[in-house]
Amino acid sequence: MARNYNWKTGCDVEATLSVIGGRWKPILVCHLLSGRKRFGELNRLTPNATERMITLQLRELEADGVISRHVFAEVPPRVEYEVTEFGRSLEPVLESMQEWGRSFKTRRLEEESEVLTCPQAEQVE
Repeated sequence: MARNYNWKTGCDVEATLSVIGGRWKPILVCHLLSGRKRFGELNRLTPNATERMITLQLRELEADGVISRHVFAEVPPRVEYEVTEFGRSLEPVLESMQEWGRSFKTRRLEEESEVLTCPQAEQVE
Protein backbone atom coordinates (compact mmCIF):
# COMPACT_ATOMS: atom_id res chain seq x y z
CA MET A 1 0.00 0.00 0.00
CA ALA A 2 0.93 3.64 -0.16
CA ARG A 3 3.80 4.64 2.01
CA ASN A 4 3.25 7.60 4.40
CA TYR A 5 0.21 8.96 2.61
CA ASN A 6 -2.72 10.55 4.47
CA TRP A 7 -5.83 9.29 2.65
CA LYS A 8 -8.08 11.87 4.33
CA THR A 9 -6.20 15.09 3.64
CA GLY A 10 -3.68 14.24 0.91
CA CYS A 11 -3.76 15.73 -2.58
CA ASP A 12 -5.29 13.59 -5.38
CA VAL A 13 -2.10 13.83 -7.45
CA GLU A 14 -0.18 12.62 -4.42
CA ALA A 15 -2.56 9.64 -4.18
CA THR A 16 -1.82 8.72 -7.80
CA LEU A 17 1.92 9.10 -7.28
CA SER A 18 1.75 6.96 -4.15
CA VAL A 19 0.60 4.10 -6.39
CA ILE A 20 2.59 4.64 -9.61
CA GLY A 21 5.38 6.86 -8.32
CA GLY A 22 8.93 5.73 -8.72
CA ARG A 23 11.13 5.08 -11.67
CA TRP A 24 10.03 1.55 -12.59
CA LYS A 25 6.35 1.19 -11.66
CA PRO A 26 4.93 3.10 -14.67
CA ILE A 27 7.31 1.25 -16.99
CA LEU A 28 6.34 -2.15 -15.59
CA VAL A 29 2.62 -1.33 -15.87
CA CYS A 30 3.12 -0.16 -19.48
CA HIS A 31 4.78 -3.48 -20.35
CA LEU A 32 1.98 -5.41 -18.63
CA LEU A 33 -0.77 -3.49 -20.45
CA SER A 34 0.11 -5.51 -23.56
CA GLY A 35 -0.56 -8.80 -21.75
CA ARG A 36 0.66 -11.27 -19.14
CA LYS A 37 4.38 -11.45 -18.64
CA ARG A 38 6.74 -13.64 -16.65
CA PHE A 39 9.29 -12.11 -14.30
CA GLY A 40 12.19 -12.93 -16.62
CA GLU A 41 10.48 -11.18 -19.50
CA LEU A 42 9.87 -8.06 -17.39
CA ASN A 43 13.50 -8.21 -16.32
CA ARG A 44 14.64 -8.26 -19.97
CA LEU A 45 12.27 -5.41 -20.88
CA THR A 46 13.71 -3.18 -18.13
CA PRO A 47 17.46 -3.83 -18.38
CA ASN A 48 18.46 -0.81 -16.28
CA ALA A 49 16.47 -2.01 -13.25
CA THR A 50 17.86 -4.57 -10.84
CA GLU A 51 15.95 -7.78 -10.18
CA ARG A 52 15.46 -6.71 -6.58
CA MET A 53 13.96 -3.36 -7.60
CA ILE A 54 11.61 -5.02 -10.10
CA THR A 55 10.51 -7.47 -7.38
CA LEU A 56 9.85 -4.68 -4.88
CA GLN A 57 7.95 -2.57 -7.40
CA LEU A 58 5.84 -5.55 -8.51
CA ARG A 59 4.98 -6.35 -4.88
CA GLU A 60 3.86 -2.76 -4.24
CA LEU A 61 1.77 -2.70 -7.43
CA GLU A 62 0.18 -6.00 -6.40
CA ALA A 63 -0.53 -4.69 -2.88
CA ASP A 64 -2.25 -1.63 -4.41
CA GLY A 65 -4.39 -3.84 -6.68
CA VAL A 66 -2.86 -2.58 -9.94
CA ILE A 67 -1.46 -5.95 -11.01
CA SER A 68 -2.13 -9.55 -10.12
CA ARG A 69 0.39 -12.34 -9.65
CA HIS A 70 -0.34 -15.86 -10.86
CA VAL A 71 1.74 -18.74 -9.48
CA PHE A 72 1.63 -22.06 -11.30
CA ALA A 73 2.37 -25.27 -9.40
CA GLU A 74 5.11 -26.49 -11.71
CA VAL A 75 8.74 -27.43 -11.33
CA PRO A 76 10.42 -25.02 -11.65
CA PRO A 77 7.71 -22.65 -10.39
CA ARG A 78 6.26 -20.30 -12.97
CA VAL A 79 4.97 -16.85 -12.01
CA GLU A 80 3.15 -14.47 -14.35
CA TYR A 81 1.97 -10.92 -13.79
CA GLU A 82 -0.89 -9.06 -15.43
CA VAL A 83 -2.69 -5.76 -15.05
CA THR A 84 -5.99 -5.95 -13.15
CA GLU A 85 -9.16 -4.28 -14.37
CA PHE A 86 -8.49 -1.53 -11.81
CA GLY A 87 -4.92 -1.21 -13.14
CA ARG A 88 -6.25 -0.77 -16.68
CA SER A 89 -7.79 2.51 -15.51
CA LEU A 90 -4.20 3.85 -15.44
CA GLU A 91 -3.83 3.33 -19.20
CA PRO A 92 -4.94 6.88 -20.22
CA VAL A 93 -2.66 8.38 -17.56
CA LEU A 94 0.33 6.39 -18.80
CA GLU A 95 -0.51 7.16 -22.45
CA SER A 96 -0.56 10.88 -21.60
CA MET A 97 2.81 10.52 -19.89
CA GLN A 98 4.13 8.70 -22.95
CA GLU A 99 2.92 11.44 -25.32
CA TRP A 100 4.38 14.16 -23.11
CA GLY A 101 7.70 12.31 -22.91
CA ARG A 102 7.80 11.89 -26.69
CA SER A 103 7.24 15.64 -27.16
CA PHE A 104 9.84 16.48 -24.54
CA LYS A 105 12.45 14.20 -26.14
CA THR A 106 11.75 15.70 -29.58
CA ARG A 107 12.12 19.22 -28.18
CA ARG A 108 15.38 18.36 -26.44
CA LEU A 109 16.81 16.68 -29.54
CA GLU A 110 15.91 19.72 -31.64
CA GLU A 111 17.58 22.03 -29.11
CA GLU A 112 20.72 19.88 -29.13
CA SER A 113 20.87 19.78 -32.93
CA GLU A 114 20.51 23.59 -33.05
CA VAL A 115 23.47 23.96 -30.72
CA LEU A 116 25.56 21.58 -32.83
CA THR A 117 24.69 23.22 -36.15
CA CYS A 118 24.97 26.84 -34.98
CA PRO A 119 28.19 28.37 -36.33
CA GLN A 120 30.46 29.71 -33.62
CA ALA A 121 30.68 33.46 -33.48
CA GLU A 122 33.95 34.66 -34.90
CA GLN A 123 36.22 36.10 -32.30
CA VAL A 124 37.38 39.64 -32.94
CA GLU A 125 41.04 40.17 -32.25
